[in-house]
Amino acid sequence: MKIGFGSDHAGIELKLQLMDYLKEQGHEVVDYGNYDPDDRNDDYPVPGRKVAEAIYNGEVEKGLLVCGTGVGISLAANKVPGVRACVCSEPYSAEMSVRHNNANIVSMGARVVGRELAKKIADAFFNAEFEGGRHARRVEMINQIEEDYRNK
Repeated sequence: MKIGFGSDHAGIELKLQLMDYLKEQGHEVVDYGNYDPDDRNDDYPVPGRKVAEAIYNGEVEKGLLVCGTGVGISLAANKVPGVRACVCSEPYSAEMSVRHNNANIVSMGARVVGRELAKKIADAFFNAEFEGGRHARRVEMINQIEEDYRNK
């Protein structure tokens, strides 16, 4: 799987660790920034948007985002049509976000989860498959909300 990664300064270290971990598992990774852990002016919406747009444009299949809490960067990503980014602090939510919501980005907080827990979250997210069925109808309802506002 080709996975896009993004982080702000707070998430760079965890992002790099997860990139290495997922490369070892055979995934292709693309780093959309940020790159300098000392740059406190790197705004999390920038890499959140870049990864989301990479999914929208078909450059990558899924994404992984990291900021201090995982929240801000996921909010930015979720503004791109077709993106369903979830913030996960444990593996069960990561798995279910894919199985039931067809999430395509997982976001984590570097100040919330440690490296080993982050690996478990990534495993749960990237190994899960969308179940479809009744869940497909609900995802389509989410997509319809985007369409309703796009057409205003």
